[in-house]
Amino acid sequence: MTARTATLAAASAVTMTLLGGCQPSGDAPRPLAPVEAASANPAVSATLLRQSDEVLARYRQMIVLMDGESALKPAERDAVRAVGMLLFHDMQDSIRALGETAGRSTDPAGLAALAELLDRVEQEPSWFDADRLAFKEFLAQLSQQFSTSQSIAGLKLAKRAGEDLGVLAEIENAYEQELRDTFGRFAQRGIVPKREKWTDYVAKLKGLYARDRILKDYATILPDLQARPSVTEGPDDATPSTAAAPAAQSAQTAAAPAPAATRGPTKQEREFFGRQLPPKTVLLTFDDGPHPRYTDEILEILKRYQAPAVFFELGRNLGSVDADGKVKPGPGSEVAKRVLAAGHPIANHSFSHGVMSKFELAKVRQEASSTEALLDAAGRDGQALFRFPYGARNDAALGAIESLKLRSMMWNVDSLDWSDPIPKSIAARVLGELGKQQRGIVLFHDIHARTVEALPLVLDQLKAEGYRFAAWKDGRIVAADTPAADATPPDLAGANLYRDSVALVIGIDQYKAWPRLQHAVRDARAIQETLQTQFGFRPENVTTLTDGDATRANILRALNGMARKGGDGKLKRDDRVFVFFAGHGSTRKLPSGRDVGYIIPVDAGTDDLQTDAIAMPQLQELSEALPAKHAFFVIDACYSGLGLTRGGAPGGSSNFVRDNARRLGRQMMTAGGADQQVADDGPGGHSVFTWTLLQALSGKADLNGDGLITATELAAYVAPAVSAIAHQTPAFGSLPGSEGGEFIFELASAQEQALSGDSNQLDAKASALAKQADEARNAQLQPVAQASAPTGAAPSSPAASATSVQVTLKGLDGADTAIATSAAPAPASARVAAQRANDRGLQLYKERRYDEAEAAFTEALKLQPKFALAANNLGFIYYKRDKPAEAARWYRKAIEMDGSRALAHLNLGDALLRAGDDTGAQAAYRAFIELSPKHARAAELKAWIEHPDSAKKPEPPR
Repeated sequence: MTARTATLAAASAVTMTLLGGCQPSGDAPRPLAPVEAASANPAVSATLLRQSDEVLARYRQMIVLMDGESALKPAERDAVRAVGMLLFHDMQDSIRALGETAGRSTDPAGLAALAELLDRVEQEPSWFDADRLAFKEFLAQLSQQFSTSQSIAGLKLAKRAGEDLGVLAEIENAYEQELRDTFGRFAQRGIVPKREKWTDYVAKLKGLYARDRILKDYATILPDLQARPSVTEGPDDATPSTAAAPAAQSAQTAAAPAPAATRGPTKQEREFFGRQLPPKTVLLTFDDGPHPRYTDEILEILKRYQAPAVFFELGRNLGSVDADGKVKPGPGSEVAKRVLAAGHPIANHSFSHGVMSKFELAKVRQEASSTEALLDAAGRDGQALFRFPYGARNDAALGAIESLKLRSMMWNVDSLDWSDPIPKSIAARVLGELGKQQRGIVLFHDIHARTVEALPLVLDQLKAEGYRFAAWKDGRIVAADTPAADATPPDLAGANLYRDSVALVIGIDQYKAWPRLQHAVRDARAIQETLQTQFGFRPENVTTLTDGDATRANILRALNGMARKGGDGKLKRDDRVFVFFAGHGSTRKLPSGRDVGYIIPVDAGTDDLQTDAIAMPQLQELSEALPAKHAFFVIDACYSGLGLTRGGAPGGSSNFVRDNARRLGRQMMTAGGADQQVADDGPGGHSVFTWTLLQALSGKADLNGDGLITATELAAYVAPAVSAIAHQTPAFGSLPGSEGGEFIFELASAQEQALSGDSNQLDAKASALAKQADEARNAQLQPVAQASAPTGAAPSSPAASATSVQVTLKGLDGADTAIATSAAPAPASARVAAQRANDRGLQLYKERRYDEAEAAFTEALKLQPKFALAANNLGFIYYKRDKPAEAARWYRKAIEMDGSRALAHLNLGDALLRAGDDTGAQAAYRAFIELSPKHARAAELKAWIEHPDSAKKPEPPR
């Protein structure tokens, strides 16, 4: 969807317009004839309407039920969470039923009914914006299910669902802070106008539903704690128990003192609880799987972090057991085998996820024994574990599973990933609870995309804080051999590196007394956009001063005022500050012989720098006064060499992110030395320095492929690259007051891009300079110890041959200095490595380096053979080399992999047309037009299809 790259503010203002405009633009697996619009099947439409109403009602009830639950008293909170879990599973059943109806609706009338449902999801006027998040999981299923459809209508649905998911992600991001408040851990921030605040949304829902009514519907009444004597809870009573499963009780028993249904003093002997673990020890557990997608993704994350876990599986997800006890494994059994192969135990979570405290004992034993048979068939061995669904159990049910030689494992830290839709909120909740309890068995679910996103955030922080991971081994819980803090560093997500980010960006072209520049303002705007769109700097935290606004007074006021910015009005210890200046600089020699550098404001004269300009010692003083953890000054100025410096930051450690979080960092990079004039006429309307800086921030400076660019990595790319292109030598170093900390840029996931005739490329000059810059950087880094190449690293990159690298450049004092940085390959799953290879191929294509781009796309397909996007992109490389027949083969392959890619059909038509196959080209174009009727080329192609004469024959792009 074209709006995906818009800012959050824009997304907030036009969400309804975006959803309403989610029109199809996908691809089909083979050329298809146009179809007449079918009428919707009334029965299917009615079923979809009823089922979607059920999904939305349960989603809304979940919001009302969980709003502010953390502020409730323990007994009330336990009751609310227990009913919330029941409500969540009912909502999952509703989503599953909706998906099954969609799966059966593959005829034209059924597809038309599904299209009506998407109309409703996109445009229903009585729904709130946040209501549409209830259908995120269903849309993901719909997009995947119909991506290989053999009909145009099915492919349109897949593409449309995919586009809607992109808009829902924008809604989710815009609501992120407010959603966190609902789940009890975060303060609010303002919402962009034209969207109701989350608090307003919840208030409206409370007009439709009441928590007491929802609880009563699930046979639960909260006790009047003020009218009853206080109850002293034991150390484990806050964990799930029969009291935490009120739906298993009647309203009468919930309102009166409960009978003795728990296990009394022998509870800890009969069951495992998190508080039994040693200090700073965590056991990860995952319920309700296996899932055909998310379980494997969680396995990849656990592998990266070397973290063991226990997976509690539902029997119905593993297969079936007939009346004679014969086991019939299903697809989930293969997933369970992969869990075992990864070294994690699988355990019993019942067959149907029912409330077992309400079951007859024979039913309890049947649920447990059927699942045991399926687990055994999957290859499970070792002492068996059992976890009661919802934590709902009584002595009789516990005795029944113990008679099957099963041991019950509960939890003391609930991630609430079953109710909280925001990954960062889930992670913060888990970390907060562990911070209080200092140990625990953590409950996650391997059936949610949000859990996949939250898990690395949790593991990052646990490793940084030195927690141990525990494992289930030989019938007991044992701590892993290596403390988490000393383990091999993972592929860090980096989302928790900084609390907030603040920037000052300055660009001056229109000087009054100094020569005017051409590109400084454009440089500043490009840096501003990059900070906001790629690196998470909020627009309100980025101050931009250009031309007449960039006076000395305004610059100093902004620099001093940064200490009063941030989410609560002030910078904090865990924040970062970035300052960029593009304009003139100068150097004055003091009587002592020492040089002092200055940046030149727009109103500075030429003969009194000390009064009119801003001296580098002033910047140094300001940087030391900042309370932020890391600050980075980038100065793209003429004569910008400095006379103040300390040594560069030390080389990376095995726990870089953890150690770096503890060290202050004050770093600076300048465009040239004191005796140099920097070039203002680089590619793309930028200075050479800023153009190279932007190239580096696009990902080229990430030497070890860990998704993080340190200031040192940035300098290691920019300095030799700029030196090779222009007659200037960038300088880099740490300012006084630095403790060796590194400013870090976290690379965002690249937007999906399918190459086509519309894809932009650099001009010939810029392409040549980009290659020259890469070669210069690589030449500087060549003389380093050899090591095995990382998966996903470019063969020509230093990361392909070195575990650590260094480059010699100018320090801020003008002397040569060697800076070192890690190039050790970051662990990555095949999926992540394939995406990185594809992203690298896109960059190489943009630079017209077709041989290297082909190698990158080929590598992506080796890592992920079903990577349709890479197949399309590889085909386009053949097309650009004037090999249309070979290109057509890869386009067809991409369509076979994913039929919802419109551009693959367009590309196929272009290739076939150039190969002389007009009939095949028309069929491909016809499919493309059906899927993307508003594309700029659609009218021209349609005219030729309707009148296939040479006069209207399109000219495919070259």
